[in-house]
Amino acid sequence: MAPELALEGAVVVSGGASGLGLAVVRAVAEAGGTPVVLDRRASPDGFEGVEVDLVDARAAERAVAGIGDRFGGLRGVVTAAGIDACGTLDEVDGAEWDRVIAVNLVGTAAVVRAALPHLERAGGRVVTIASTLGLRALSDATAYCASKFGVVGFSRALAVEQAGRVGVTMVVPGGMDTAFFEGRPQQYKPGPDAALADPADVARTIVFALAQPAGFEIRELAAMVSTEPSWP
Repeated sequence: MAPELALEGAVVVSGGASGLGLAVVRAVAEAGGTPVVLDRRASPDGFEGVEVDLVDARAAERAVAGIGDRFGGLRGVVTAAGIDACGTLDEVDGAEWDRVIAVNLVGTAAVVRAALPHLERAGGRVVTIASTLGLRALSDATAYCASKFGVVGFSRALAVEQAGRVGVTMVVPGGMDTAFFEGRPQQYKPGPDAALADPADVARTIVFALAQPAGFEIRELAAMVSTEPSWP
């Protein structure tokens, strides 16, 4: 039997109050780590956290820096916050389109930027959450694709930049059974026969990346059900 994954120390999870982020928070706690939620809402499970909107990148940076100071370093950061705005470019409200970029890409960079000195101090690592739509373009998803293509480029450049200092893993999940698809027009929801991943399975993949020994990195991981239609 494979050994259980084990973590020690604080792990900041953006978007940790719901969806994949919440699954990661629970998986981190199960592995022995101390999850800290960074979200607009408080953790439904009562985990420690800071309420902040990632659209305000500077506020997100201050929140992460404060967490790092309080714990004397960070074992990990998982950038799981993500939103979407479906529709053709001319249909999506400009402010909504901009918000997707602000949360998914600029927010990711802000959280990581503030965490880097605390991660280096504790021998920690970053796990960014991209998407299959960060590698494959889809109509009516210009904001989401632009943000996630950006996360792919950001993650790969960051891994080169931080080599030997802070570990960087990019996780590429497919569709997951979360509230992410709620509130959309029916045409943008998965069909009744769609196979969606359990976010808990993807979360265990993320904890696996976080738990790797110092000096060893899993640079990129694709995690999805075997019939994921957007891969490859």
